[in-house]
Amino acid sequence: MAQGTVQVTHTGTSRWRRRTGEYASLTAALEAAADGDILTVAPGTYRENLVVDRAVTLLGQEGSAGSVRIAPPEGVPLAVRASAQVQGLHIEGQDAAVPAVLVEDGTPELTGLRIVTRSAAGIEVRAGGRPTVRACTVDNPAGVGIAVVDGGGGIFEECEVIAAGQSGVAVRGGGRPRLDRCRVHHAAGAGLSVTGDHSSLEALGCEVYEINGSGVQIASRAAAVLTDCAVHRVTGNGVTLDTDAVLTLADCRVHDVPENAVDLRSRSVLTLTRSEVARFGRNGLSVWDPGTRVDAHRCEIHDGTGDYPAVWVSDGATAVLEGCRVHDVPDALCVLDRGSRADVVDSDLSQVRNIAVSVSGGATAELDDCRISGAGRGAWFRDHGSGGTLANCTIDTAQTGVIVTKGADPLIERTTVTSPTEAGFYVSAGGRGTFQGCRVTGSEGYGFHIIDGCRSTLRKCRTERCARGGFEFAQGGADGEGAVVEECSSDESTQLGSPSPATAPPAPATQTVGLLGGVPSPRSTTPEAALEPAPETRPADTVLADLDALVGLASVKREVRALTDMIEVGRRRREAGLKAASVRRHLVFTGSPGTGKTTVARLYGEILAALGVLDRGHLVEVSRVDLVGEHIGSTAIRTQEAFDRARGGVLFIDEAYALSPEDSGRDFGREAIDTLVKLMEDHREAVVVIVAGYTAEMERFLSVNPGVASRFSRTITFSDYDPDELLRIVEQQADEHEYRLGPGTGEALLKYFTALPKGPAFGNGRTARQTFEAMVERHAGRVAQLSAPSTEELTLLYPEDLPVLP
Repeated sequence: MAQGTVQVTHTGTSRWRRRTGEYASLTAALEAAADGDILTVAPGTYRENLVVDRAVTLLGQEGSAGSVRIAPPEGVPLAVRASAQVQGLHIEGQDAAVPAVLVEDGTPELTGLRIVTRSAAGIEVRAGGRPTVRACTVDNPAGVGIAVVDGGGGIFEECEVIAAGQSGVAVRGGGRPRLDRCRVHHAAGAGLSVTGDHSSLEALGCEVYEINGSGVQIASRAAAVLTDCAVHRVTGNGVTLDTDAVLTLADCRVHDVPENAVDLRSRSVLTLTRSEVARFGRNGLSVWDPGTRVDAHRCEIHDGTGDYPAVWVSDGATAVLEGCRVHDVPDALCVLDRGSRADVVDSDLSQVRNIAVSVSGGATAELDDCRISGAGRGAWFRDHGSGGTLANCTIDTAQTGVIVTKGADPLIERTTVTSPTEAGFYVSAGGRGTFQGCRVTGSEGYGFHIIDGCRSTLRKCRTERCARGGFEFAQGGADGEGAVVEECSSDESTQLGSPSPATAPPAPATQTVGLLGGVPSPRSTTPEAALEPAPETRPADTVLADLDALVGLASVKREVRALTDMIEVGRRRREAGLKAASVRRHLVFTGSPGTGKTTVARLYGEILAALGVLDRGHLVEVSRVDLVGEHIGSTAIRTQEAFDRARGGVLFIDEAYALSPEDSGRDFGREAIDTLVKLMEDHREAVVVIVAGYTAEMERFLSVNPGVASRFSRTITFSDYDPDELLRIVEQQADEHEYRLGPGTGEALLKYFTALPKGPAFGNGRTARQTFEAMVERHAGRVAQLSAPSTEELTLLYPEDLPVLP
């Protein structure tokens, strides 16, 4: 297409100027034009770099779409620095270092532009630019679709980013655009990306889809407000917030996302109103880190397609749900870690395949006036320090309404459980809890089932039509050591005060099944087994193969195999009617941190279960803080509880020497050791005990109590890993996470591990894993700068990715 002519219609009244004029080039026409003039461009291809620095009107002459093409061989095809009007042009850029359309100043109006380019950006707005951009399309497979940077702004109405090699819309450096009824799709980066101080974005009625990354990404103290927008069909998270980001979503829809629908971290804040989150592969809302917070009002979260909680709150974050519906998900709400908190008000959690509310790790959940229905478990407060409140709630047709275990201590007030298939309220394994004005009706099991002598408090509670009984307490609950019951009643008995043999319901049959298939009997079921099915026992050869696959530890493997051979031969001798030597199975593990002691202990338990020596072979790991109490008598109770949890498996006591400090004084650690020695003697076939720690400290520990050393069959020493073994661990980690070591990286790692200080902070295998994680982080920082990295660039780790030696 040949270049045409440009007609300039002058609006000035000076006699010396012609009313109209024709020019052979756009550049000449722009030089001749003044503010207010109209430049009508004839069809053709103009290989010029246009600079519009006057308030003119630049019109593509009516005709077929794309008939006026601005296509210079390099540089910026169209730069606008004034409040001009530009309409109906086809822009083509060839220079990947600059944008195709650049707005640097003024309030121009850009209408009907079609930008097909391979530029740094299709449209870029900088500094004082405040354009109104209407009905424009951007097709830029090489760079950003629309970029608003360095304090730029503007309004984009009914525009479309058809393709982008990076982000569809990128806002940074204090940019502040508004998008109105725009569509962004087929971007290789985030659909909408807003980063940096004072950067913000407002979007109304927009759609983001077919994105190879996050649909919306707000980071580094940026902010955005999205209203009536849709985000769907992306490969990453639907919405990602990081590092003090602030986002408001109102009347929005985030759906068909393979990862998290919304992911918040690092003190980010999200306000979510009347919005829908659906069909997500991981979490619907994923909220991490202290200071991170989400406030959801009248929202719906449903149809999780993976096996993850709909709402995940951890690491000290906060979530508030008010008037929300969460349904058809594997788990509804999971709150974990000390400092994490969820406040749920007037909300419905329904059709939950597993657990509606799970609270663990010292977290807190407050539910008020909520309704839970059709869940596997209603609410489970799992462990010490975990708690909160259920007030004025109803739980209908769950297997178990509320479970409290392992020292958790929630307050449950005026909560009704209807038609549970196992129990209304179930407390075991040292759980506590206060239940006030609660009610259970139509249970197929018990109403309240308190086992293991748990110290729960029940006040003014009521049960009706419970098939196995309204209230069931373990033996010991009547002597003041178990539950406290005040003014409780059942339709099958008189009012209950404190539980006693005369007032407690009749003892159940001796043979009962676990909680997963019925209500467990407290007299025959241990706390752990009551809550979890016995783990599947793998053949001994399979577990030994896993042991052999561990890096290094040659002497450890020999010791474990010698033990298992003795046990196996002893079993065969007994089957043959011969005497078999008694093999003491308790062990001492000595060595530095990170040398695999816990891993070997877990495999050892599995081997003993496979050989029929242990019933379950599970591992219970404890330390001083789990065994030693704050006052006289409490240490023995804690030690007994830990031992009971390990029945049928392995009790692994890490840093056991801490139970006998050198300057012990009136330390209660000695009480834990004495209690443990007696339990090992009285129940020598029930539990295998492994104590672990530094070599010198463990020698002192074994000398404290005359009975301690005699209880352990042998000491196994775990040597530090040498550089070759640390390299193998990194190689295993890389293979597991689909990375590869590039040329020279293995040699660089060997030098790194050789030079690395081996002081008290050295973590052996843990250090190798941390080194790999640091390499992955540095690799990400390097590759993120590439516009279209290859598969090799995404997987290869090079020597420059190694962290700096401390």
